[in-house]
Amino acid sequence: MRSIGLLGAISIGIGGMVGGGIFAVLGEAVSLAHGATAVAFAIAGLIAILTAYSYAKLSVAYPSEGGTVTFIDKAFGDNILSGSVNLMLWLSYLVTISLYATAFAYYGETFFTHKSIWLHHGLITASIIVPALINLVSASFVGKSETVIVVLKVSILVLVIVAGASHVDPARMSPEHWGSPLSIVTAGMIIFVAYEGFELIANSAEDIVKPAKNLPRAFYASVIIVIALYVLISVITVGSVPEAALMKAKDYALAIAAEPALGHTGFVLVASAALLSTFSAINATIYGNARLGYIIAKYGKLPRSLMDEDKRSGVPFKGVLYTTAFSLILANSIDLTQIAIIGSAGFLLIFFLVNVSAYRLHQTIGASRLIVFTSSTLAFLALCTLLLHTYRTNPNAVMIFMGFIIISGMFELIYGRYVRGQLFNRTYPLSSKEEVQQVK
Repeated sequence: MRSIGLLGAISIGIGGMVGGGIFAVLGEAVSLAHGATAVAFAIAGLIAILTAYSYAKLSVAYPSEGGTVTFIDKAFGDNILSGSVNLMLWLSYLVTISLYATAFAYYGETFFTHKSIWLHHGLITASIIVPALINLVSASFVGKSETVIVVLKVSILVLVIVAGASHVDPARMSPEHWGSPLSIVTAGMIIFVAYEGFELIANSAEDIVKPAKNLPRAFYASVIIVIALYVLISVITVGSVPEAALMKAKDYALAIAAEPALGHTGFVLVASAALLSTFSAINATIYGNARLGYIIAKYGKLPRSLMDEDKRSGVPFKGVLYTTAFSLILANSIDLTQIAIIGSAGFLLIFFLVNVSAYRLHQTIGASRLIVFTSSTLAFLALCTLLLHTYRTNPNAVMIFMGFIIISGMFELIYGRYVRGQLFNRTYPLSSKEEVQQVK
C-alpha cells in the first residue's frame, strides 16, 4: 500500500541533501570561489536539477527500492559496468559517512578548549560507532527521528539567513573578489556532494502516492528548495564575514557565519545544529547503505552474507557492521578536503551514468533527448574538471578515487566471473516488490 504523499517525498529529498554536507563543505567552496561561492553552489545545483529530471523519468518508469541500481542495470544490462557501479555506489556512501563524521569532529572540537589529534579522531570514531549501535538496536529510531531533525536543521539555516541578511556587505561578493572561472566551477564540483541525497526519493518510489504526478514534483521541489537554501547561506556567509576569518575557521565556517547577526549564541546554535545534523545523517546513511548492500546482494551483485538480517528488527546486521568498519577506516585516514573531492567525484560519476541511462532509455521513459543529453554532458564535463584540477592540487585524492574505481571493477570481474559464475548470462528481477520477494 502506497503511504508517502508529496510532502513526505519532498522531505525525503531535502533530508537527504541537507544532511552534513553544507556544514562540511562550505569552507572548501569559499577557499576556491571566494566572493563567488553562491555562484559555485548554483552551478552545482544546475547539474543536480538536470539529473533530477533523469531520476524523475526513470523512477516513474521503473519504480523500485533499488533506485539507482535498477536504472543502470535496465540501461546497460548485467555486465561488468553495471556490477562495478553498484559497488561504487556502495563505496560512495561510505565516503559520505566519512565526510559527515569528519565535519562532526570539527564542529565538536569547537566546544573544547584544548584540541588534540586524539580528540579529533575520538569524535570521528564516536560519531560513527554510536549511530551504528542505534541501527543495530533500534532501526525504527532512524525513521522516527529524521523528520523532526530535518525540520530543526532547516529552521536553523533559515534563521541564519533571515538574521544575517541585514549584515551582508554586497562589495564582498563583487566580481573583483571572485576566483577564476575554473576555480569557481571546481568549487561547485567539490561541494557537489552537498546535493547528494535527492536520489533517495527513487528508492521510495513504490511507496509514493500517485507516483506519475508526485515523483517528478518531489524531485524538482526538493532540489530547487535546497539550491535556494545553499545559495542564500553562501551569500550570508561570504557577505557578512571577512574571508580571512572564514579561512581561519574553514572547517566550521557555517558557525562563524552566524556570529555577525546572532553573536556567540548563534555560533553555538549552528555548531549544535551541525552536530545534530551530521550525527543524524550518519545514522540514516549507515541504515541506507546497509539496505543498499542488502538489495544489491539480493540481485547477486554482492556476497550473500550482506543479506543476513536480524529477524526481529529486519536490520541487515552484517551490512551495518561492514559499513561501520570501512567508514571508520576512511574517516580516520583521509582529510576533509580529500573526502569531499572523492565523495563529489563518486556521485558525479554515478549521476553521469544515470543520465546516460536516461538517454539510452529516453523513448521508453518519455524523456526529452536534448535534456538528458545535456545533463549527461554537463555531469561528464564537471567530473573531468574536478579530477583535472584536483590532480594538480591534490593528486592523492584522485589516486584514491581511481583506486575505488579499480577495486569496483576488479571485484565485479573476479566475484562475477569466478564466484557468482554467471556474469554475462544471468538475468534477475529489477522492478516490483513481488519480484524481489521471489529472489528471497
